[in-house]
Amino acid sequence: MRFGAHVSIAGSVAEAPGRGLELGCRTLQIFTKNARQWKARPIGPEDAERFRAAFAEGPLWSVVAHNTYLINMADPRQPGWEKSVEAMIDEVDRCEALGVPYLVAHPGAHRDSGESAGLKRIAEALDAVHEARPKAICNIALEVTAGQGTALGWRFEHFSEILSLLKASERLAFCLDTCHLFAAGYDLIEKDGYEATMKAFDEAVGLERLALWHMNDSKKGLGSRVDRHAHIGRGALGLKGFRRLVNDERFFSTPMILETPKDEPDDDTMNLATLRRLVTGKARKASKTLTPRQALPTKAKPKAKKKAAKRR
Repeated sequence: MRFGAHVSIAGSVAEAPGRGLELGCRTLQIFTKNARQWKARPIGPEDAERFRAAFAEGPLWSVVAHNTYLINMADPRQPGWEKSVEAMIDEVDRCEALGVPYLVAHPGAHRDSGESAGLKRIAEALDAVHEARPKAICNIALEVTAGQGTALGWRFEHFSEILSLLKASERLAFCLDTCHLFAAGYDLIEKDGYEATMKAFDEAVGLERLALWHMNDSKKGLGSRVDRHAHIGRGALGLKGFRRLVNDERFFSTPMILETPKDEPDDDTMNLATLRRLVTGKARKASKTLTPRQALPTKAKPKAKKKAAKRR
């Protein structure tokens, strides 16, 4: 019930639910536009309605979107920061058109301007997005990073600092990525390390703010600070950590979405099957009684009037 994958929107975003169902997904992640471009044509009413209808027709449980890789909310350069804020507002608008409740976003990289300054800019960017779209149903879910280069968000303390700076902190959620956590130095394999990781996250931001998991093995070791995804059970994490995670009752109703390599056409199917095989006992029984986390409304909410993003 909880497992899914990132699926393509080639041709139309409305094709994504069908592609997910073909893979056996029950939850999906999508881009709402090309992830390596700043701009794209708006999502038309017809595509939005087709997407909602396709989602409603099948046994899909939830859907999230991921923002474009170009956005850097910690950018110290004024034009780059402003462009990123405008792009985030557009990403929220696109999610609103589709009824997608969470937009996953990397916090950003401080580009040698310092962690403190970078975290402040991220909070300012999120405030600007929230102020521009005060009634949006879509909430931003900041994703933990591996800490490669000057990327922020590789320590839970970064998240708690951002929350402390936000004007509307109740609108911020989070996404935990298994590869990123492990590469950042958080142990997910051994019981003591796993529990210490969950406790640290709960104390920093609260487990209730966790919107989803990204399920990826890591090609690099614990604390490597290198972001390289691997197939489930075929990296440094191995199956032990994933078995512990998928059977943790705290996450029985939390979507778990693959971002594993797609080297072969059946790679997603293979990785989903691996995750399902790890589910045992209480978790398997619970999966039969879970109710859907979301149902997409049949029509998009009216968009709020767009405001220009300003750096404070």
